Amino acid sequence: MVLLSFDIEEFDMPLEYKGEIPFEKQISISQTGLERILDILKKHQAKATFFSTVVFAENSKHLIGRLISEGHELASHTWFHSEFEEKHLKESREKLEELFSTEVTGLRMPRMMPVDEKAVEKAGYSYNSSINPTFLPGRYNNLKVSRIYFWKDNVMQIPASVSPNFRIPLFWLSFHNFPLSFYKKLASDTLKKDNYLNIYFHPWEFAEIKDEAFKLPGFTVKNSGKEMVERFDKFIGWLKNKNYTFGTFQEFQKRIES
Repeated sequence: MVLLSFDIEEFDMPLEYKGEIPFEKQISISQTGLERILDILKKHQAKATFFSTVVFAENSKHLIGRLISEGHELASHTWFHSEFEEKHLKESREKLEELFSTEVTGLRMPRMMPVDEKAVEKAGYSYNSSINPTFLPGRYNNLKVSRIYFWKDNVMQIPASVSPNFRIPLFWLSFHNFPLSFYKKLASDTLKKDNYLNIYFHPWEFAEIKDEAFKLPGFTVKNSGKEMVERFDKFIGWLKNKNYTFGTFQEFQKRIES
């Protein structure tokens, strides 16, 4: 099973690099990208899971409604993308359920931040996908964490996929910067070894973000916008031709636990 997921959030990454972007543009850029993602998934009849902040969801109700109506899963990316308090775990889950009348059972922390698993369980989640089990200088040092799913405090942990050898991360930056043929090789190796693939992206990657005012490094904007749309479309088509199935995290968890 292929677990596609998207962290749908206000596009505040330029602020990390001392760039400038007004809030309205943060939302509109992510909305543009989300529309393009949904069009690709609809074309290929592929299901996915969308981890949304409450801030983005409240400003994008029509798009959240669309993704739910098209069979995708809505999960929590907490309340804000760049501000977190433990109370946001429960509050964000309940707010998303209230806004969209859907069951929210999954969590992904913004920027894969570590979080107290007892608090996650207490907040009502059954799974958490907030671990990248690799080493990235200044970001992650999770080489001792299991590559594949495991349980902690009654919450199923679903780490992002890394390659069986050397734990090369298969997240969004790899997809943009590796040759697509090499990325496909890593994805294929991981699927053969683990029987599933958990890869994540963001809607703003599919929008136009090569703006000098944003001050984003080249490796973050390479193959973004329409190039990303074409690249992702080809990749999903390749997976479909290999007869892999696409499922939501809820479906994956039910399959594992049954």
